Amino acid sequence: MTFSRRETMAAMAAGTAAMAAVRPAGAVPDPHPPLALWYRQPATEWTQALPIGNGRLGAMVFGGISQERLQLNESTLWAGQPYDPVNPQALTMLPKVRELIFAGRIAEAEALANQTLMARPLTQMPYQTLGDLILDFPGLGDASAYRRDLDLDKAMATTRFEANDGVTHVRQVIASPADQIIAVRLTADGKNGLDVDITLRSPQRGVQVVADGPVGLLLTGRNCASKGLEGNLRFAARLTAEVEGGTTAQADGGRLNIRNAKAITLYIAMTTSHRRFDDVGGDTIAATGATLARVEGRTFARIAADTAAAHQRLFRRVALNLGTTAAAQLPTDQRIATSQTSDDPALAALYFDFARYLMICASRPGGQPANLQGLWNDSLNPPWGSKYTININTQMNYWPAEPTALSECVMPLVDMVRELAITGERTARTMYGARGWVAHHNTDLWRASAPIDGAQFGLWPTGGAWLCTHLWDHYDYGRELAYLKSVYPLMAGAARFFLDTLQRDPTTGFLVTNPSMSPENPHGHGGTICAGPTMDMGILHDLFTQTIEAATILKVDTTLIAELRAARDKLAPYKIGHQGQLQEWQQDWDADAPEQNHRHVSHLYGLHPSRQITPDDTPALAAAARRTLEIRGDRATGWATAWRINLWVRLRDGDHAHDILRFLLGPERTYPNMFDAHPPFQIDGNFGGAAGIVEMLMGSYGDIIDLLPALPKAWPTGSVTGLRARGRCSVDLHWRDGCLDQAVLQPELSETRTVRLGGKRRKLALKAGMPVSLTPKDFI
Repeated sequence: MTFSRRETMAAMAAGTAAMAAVRPAGAVPDPHPPLALWYRQPATEWTQALPIGNGRLGAMVFGGISQERLQLNESTLWAGQPYDPVNPQALTMLPKVRELIFAGRIAEAEALANQTLMARPLTQMPYQTLGDLILDFPGLGDASAYRRDLDLDKAMATTRFEANDGVTHVRQVIASPADQIIAVRLTADGKNGLDVDITLRSPQRGVQVVADGPVGLLLTGRNCASKGLEGNLRFAARLTAEVEGGTTAQADGGRLNIRNAKAITLYIAMTTSHRRFDDVGGDTIAATGATLARVEGRTFARIAADTAAAHQRLFRRVALNLGTTAAAQLPTDQRIATSQTSDDPALAALYFDFARYLMICASRPGGQPANLQGLWNDSLNPPWGSKYTININTQMNYWPAEPTALSECVMPLVDMVRELAITGERTARTMYGARGWVAHHNTDLWRASAPIDGAQFGLWPTGGAWLCTHLWDHYDYGRELAYLKSVYPLMAGAARFFLDTLQRDPTTGFLVTNPSMSPENPHGHGGTICAGPTMDMGILHDLFTQTIEAATILKVDTTLIAELRAARDKLAPYKIGHQGQLQEWQQDWDADAPEQNHRHVSHLYGLHPSRQITPDDTPALAAAARRTLEIRGDRATGWATAWRINLWVRLRDGDHAHDILRFLLGPERTYPNMFDAHPPFQIDGNFGGAAGIVEMLMGSYGDIIDLLPALPKAWPTGSVTGLRARGRCSVDLHWRDGCLDQAVLQPELSETRTVRLGGKRRKLALKAGMPVSLTPKDFI
């Protein structure tokens, strides 16, 4: 079964040929639709505009004719300044809150917690827009042959149309990760050339726009205050124009007027004075000037080629083909609008590709992690502050990163956890009197870690613990020992916090968290807070287990290992309630909860993203999880719908998962620009949906690689190449008529793996650099 690289590539080519020969009913000849979103009209709303980004700078491109708007973002432009929100009464009043919860006096406990435990200010800082680049084109009106698109492979947004005078206009926009700029190229093929008036504007405070040399503009300002916390960030956006032919003149009010140009290239640099969560001393004027100086003499074509190459090094690692039908030839907004009644398997593949595009654009090494809206936000006060909600949403953002070969994109999340461990250590000490570190259900640019919003939303101490499972996953996929050494103190610190704060339940004797809650679901017994919600027990089981394994690999902390094993054995176990459901709380309260279809399904953490519950190993708990999903229902907010897809996949019900995915791809949960609709926009639905697609095709846990575990009937023939399994192993799959045709494993490490296909398993001794090809005959 072992093949050379050349033999493997030949086999994969044969599989591709077979894929082209056997297509779904009604398929059109081209099995590989273009990797682009495209439209026949400009965007009139933000959720129709197209996103570009380089991990730090982002823009939403509207594609207007007489006026083009680029809405601009810089990932560190948040309200406020460094702050410590821990309530000074918390440490003193915490024992009383715990006592009330154990006594069942939930309403009293919640009221006291709101008075004495919650953060000051009660709400964290919001992520904010920088402003807009506005391009006005005098004399342009209606147009024909209009098309705007977002090329997911080249990372370029393009608008093309023919004006009334027959002149073809082309506008291209990119965000360069190497040069750290946004670049705009304007061309027109007419004799009279281009006329354009250029302005920068911002809704922030203290904004000034001035001329910056003969062909430039400089916008400066300060961030806003929020919730009584003064803003202390400076920011700048600097634009320079490269004009080919024509004339340029500065107008009053910071406007750049260009007339009769053959072509124009605009370079935009943006930055804030943020240097770290506790340092806002950066020089924005010098930084933007230096950025534009570095690109002087570099053409748009060169920058665009470098941008595409940098993007493709990540994006092209994975290719998904689910087959195509005539529906794939329609504009993207029409495909979304008709997706519930048309056969369009390629729409799911496009959604998957778009999610990977968004990941690359929003989360690059050295930058901030993707927030609730990724990188893109047009408001000073966006929904939920566009913060990092770490009771599911931030974690969901990164579910598809490792299996779709975007491990580099996880590094901003890792860096955020490193910083949270600093602020969280202070919170652990001053709020709980505990070692280690803690973060609750939200954080922001300033890495605030105290509970916010209200006890019924934020008094949940396991957000940091859940993030630590992502630290472990990054190691488990990459197996880099130096990395594990660097993050082990974070994992151990999170674990020590719970060793100090877990409480013995006086009724059962088990160890539980108190106070806590099952995010963000009221239980109908006096409020929302409680002791030992099921989700906490699942997260802590993983945190303790992974910390033990990390310490064992590193050969350190034998005493801590023993303490964690003892505590893990005393955690409250999963319970099945009287409805046959997996209990959400220690008491069988599920049927009493006022929202039976609540968006959060927190108690199913053990099914997904964890694997503590599986149909094979814990069939009774898996059946209870299924019952919970039946009670909750399939349709929820965008991200919650995406979570349900993943949960049904773990139950090996691919057709049910696909039905939910189809709803997610429809106009109720997907905007015309393919952003996820909570509503409003939250990017986690995009990432969660993509993760669900991966889970249908390949699972990876422990030493097992699970092939096509939940393939839906809607995708009878297809292929995917470049997926990543744990332990640095690439997986390529081809299937036909609902059955595996060929799988190719390309390991980077030598180790024994168990490959599963349906109910059959095959143990393989993989050798680094030696691909292995498998067919159904290998599982007989």
